[in-house]
Amino acid sequence: MRCTETSTPPSEFYDNRFLFDLQLFADDGGEKTEEPTAKKKSDARNKGQVAKSQELNAAFVLFIGFWAMKILGSTIYREIAEYTAYIFGHLNTTVDTETVLRIFLGIVMILLKTAFPIMVAIMLVGLAINLVQVGWNFTTEPLGFDLDKLNPINGFGRIFSKRSLVELIKSLFKILIIGLFLYENLKDEILQMPKLLYLELGASMTTIADIIFMMAFKICAIFFALAILDYMYQKWDHNEQLKMTKQEVKEEFKQMEGDPQIKGKIKQKQREMAMSRMMREVPKADVIVTNPTHFAVALRYAEGMRAPEVIAKGQDYVALKIKDVAREAGVVIVENKPLARALFASVEIGETVPPELYKAVAEVLAYVYHLKHPYRYAG
Repeated sequence: MRCTETSTPPSEFYDNRFLFDLQLFADDGGEKTEEPTAKKKSDARNKGQVAKSQELNAAFVLFIGFWAMKILGSTIYREIAEYTAYIFGHLNTTVDTETVLRIFLGIVMILLKTAFPIMVAIMLVGLAINLVQVGWNFTTEPLGFDLDKLNPINGFGRIFSKRSLVELIKSLFKILIIGLFLYENLKDEILQMPKLLYLELGASMTTIADIIFMMAFKICAIFFALAILDYMYQKWDHNEQLKMTKQEVKEEFKQMEGDPQIKGKIKQKQREMAMSRMMREVPKADVIVTNPTHFAVALRYAEGMRAPEVIAKGQDYVALKIKDVAREAGVVIVENKPLARALFASVEIGETVPPELYKAVAEVLAYVYHLKHPYRYAG
């Protein structure tokens, strides 16, 4: 079998044949395919960008408004009828300022008795539905002045945007559905309207009110069904708008976790500081136990300590550095391969020697004390 040698093809070969194929695999990161992160959602919420359905608010407000009017209808009718009768029964022929003021104050009181409870109920329900949808989210960001909102080009963009088109379709759909519903339900009731001319005012008003409330509550039911669909759409659309590109996710991760290069420099600086602190402790050691080249462990023992303490340890280059500092400080260096390996593997800096190594460490310390005080330990 022969081996054929080939040289590296020229750059034009790659440019002409493989450029297009490589571009097929290129990812420009411009497409928003990634789900929004918790930080992205939190930032949007702080700016007032939340998923909320106005249709749901309108459905509840409409229902509560008609429900309150039905409950208070007889009271409202009685208050208005009594005050109307009072005005026409006590109105003088001469209309002066005092009379107009009295009538105005009376109308205000009637409104407070009739319309104010309904307005309060509608307001409370509107606030409650907003809280249920988005929770408590007080922000002044949407109220800020933005020149882009005054830009006519941006304004046309919003008018003819996909969101505006969806809102238009929703409005036309609501008008169509409610219009068909009203037609189907009122076409029979309209034929009964002439009969109301032969009834008393109170009876005719009651009949008309019953028809209105019946239609209103049916329309509210339709509104609720449409509002639920709209709420689901708003949640989906909000999530789609917050989606991120792969590049945005990477940039956010860098901002939250820090740039890897900066983190690496910080960790390197921390290691250097820890090394410096450890080297300052080496001269305080009683002995350096070595491998002799791969490991070095500095031990210190003082009266009152439960057991000897490891105040520095290192491997390879750090071990050599520890021994250099120990030689300069005059610390005894003892070669004991098994003990050096055991201490390096089982004891961290600042910890005491475990009981299983007491005997071996005691022998080393006894040897060191004998070197330092030969006459005291002689014999």
